[in-house]
Amino acid sequence: MNDTKLQTWWAHRQGLDGSMQGKSAAEVLRATGWARSVGGSGPYLGLFARAGLSREQVDSAVSRIEIHELPSARGCTYVLPAADFTLGLKLAGPFSNSERKVALKLGVTESEIEKLCEAVVAAVSKEPLDPEQIRQSIGSAVRSLGEEGTKKGLSSTLPVALEALQASGDIRRVPVNGRLDQQRYRYVLWKPNPLAQSRISAEEANTQLAHRYFEWIGPATIAEFQQFSGLGVKAAKASVEPLRLAPAGDRWILPEDRDAFENFHIPKTPDYVLTSSIDGHVLLRRDLSQLLDPADLKRPLLKGSVHDLPSHPILDRGRIMGLWEFDPETSTIAWQSFIPASAALKAAVARMEAFVRDQLGDARSFSLDSPKSRRPRIDALRS
Repeated sequence: MNDTKLQTWWAHRQGLDGSMQGKSAAEVLRATGWARSVGGSGPYLGLFARAGLSREQVDSAVSRIEIHELPSARGCTYVLPAADFTLGLKLAGPFSNSERKVALKLGVTESEIEKLCEAVVAAVSKEPLDPEQIRQSIGSAVRSLGEEGTKKGLSSTLPVALEALQASGDIRRVPVNGRLDQQRYRYVLWKPNPLAQSRISAEEANTQLAHRYFEWIGPATIAEFQQFSGLGVKAAKASVEPLRLAPAGDRWILPEDRDAFENFHIPKTPDYVLTSSIDGHVLLRRDLSQLLDPADLKRPLLKGSVHDLPSHPILDRGRIMGLWEFDPETSTIAWQSFIPASAALKAAVARMEAFVRDQLGDARSFSLDSPKSRRPRIDALRS
């Protein structure tokens, strides 16, 4: 299999070739994949890279519930389009009991959790409330788990209810200031509950996820889908079986995409795009060797990583050919390319720099990615 063809095809399927321009946030997320959200700028960077969407347009889509941040595959939080809300919540169910398990070991009973959930639903049915407001509203229904609970990362029973009620679709959390890159939330009753009328089985949900995965990033391997989905080997194989995948070298592709892939021509003109370190183009596989020139894997900037990028990538037709970080002190992008910097590359950097400076203010990879913690990476890029 030609690596360059794979990289450029993946970029095409990911909408990183300009094919998504003019599309809405929901259309982009449905066609190219859910955006991983960990309190950073990833969703904004990915939607801007694909469709040129402004922060205001994305935030407006959030406010209209056209897209929403939900627990989904592996129980991880992604920004999903409305068409996939039910699927995402169905997938999250088996993974959304980590807080409950800890609480039960600390002496909390199922009956106590059930009563607490009822109290939370009653509280947020009147108006959106943040966790402290919920605590004040429900009083003794929530209790402290003391020093032992704090040691285990669970200071009270409230997170148990919030986790359970989000996974069941009874409540949803909304950003306090409407932004996806800050982790301050209020909770509100979700009407209608996306799961209320759903009759989809767990097996059917897994197969739907498999179809989306191979649609977003095929050709791919079953092992790559398994890693993304969090399923076991047997369950992953069972999930893809109904798709009747077609071979594409040592990978698999949806049969309806095979002809398009076989007839796909590698673009001759460089096409530079800056996006997020947790962009679907990277995260759906988490194997940097497939997106880098072998010689670039040895670069000190990558710190020997084979799974995750230390900084945001600069792409050219799907290949990682540089890294970048935003420096809030100077409101500029610090970057380093693995090839000579052309005018087109500099223009791509300038375009993303203006977007981050004027609309986001920063480009954090995740919630704890502070300017101070980022300073060594910025200095390394500029060295």
